[in-house]
Amino acid sequence: MAKDERAERLAAALRENLKRRKAQAREQDEGRAPDPAPRDESA
Repeated sequence: MAKDERAERLAAALRENLKRRKAQAREQDEGRAPDPAPRDESA
């Protein structure tokens, strides 16, 4: 089914996007003092 394939591609793209955003956030945080309570953006 095309719907299932599309849903799988969408889920994979969202996972990759989240990984990329987290990596970018970590890179930016390296220049500053680490946050003792990092906020969770998955909510």
